[in-house]
Amino acid sequence: MKKRFSVRPNVLITIVLMALCALPVLAHHSFAMYDQTKTVTWTGVVVGFSGQANHAELQFIVIAPDGKPMLEKDKDGKPIPGKYVKWGVEMAGAAAVAQQGITAKTFESGTVFSVKLNPMRDGSNFGSRVGAIAKCPTNEATGKPTPPAAGKHCDSVPGFTLLGGNQF
Repeated sequence: MKKRFSVRPNVLITIVLMALCALPVLAHHSFAMYDQTKTVTWTGVVVGFSGQANHAELQFIVIAPDGKPMLEKDKDGKPIPGKYVKWGVEMAGAAAVAQQGITAKTFESGTVFSVKLNPMRDGSNFGSRVGAIAKCPTNEATGKPTPPAAGKHCDSVPGFTLLGGNQF
């Protein structure tokens, strides 16, 4: 008499349920939502840092090529006074970026930095970091950041700091 391998129904159901629960986790770590054929470079002013286990994020107001905060535009393309263009950039987990020097302390509100990112495919103002972040220096006498010249990025400012990589 041959013995057949059998699986109890409750064990089979448990395995199937565990597999189904794992699918959202795998989907979360996909970069398909980012357009990896495009890279945009922004210089901005930090308005928030979120350090989570899965992904750390920097939220910032974009600095326009004229060196001023970029204003949002209405449906007719006219600037909306007092309403600034905000972006967010996703990075690795908080522990990983902390090892690169990217923390809530080093990127406090008001910090000026430049970042390259792959933007979201849906056009929303969010992206995934590509390479290092160039952080503008802070004037020790005033405590204020030294922004780049109009049309430039933080990697052009003497004394800038490169975090999270070797090349901007």
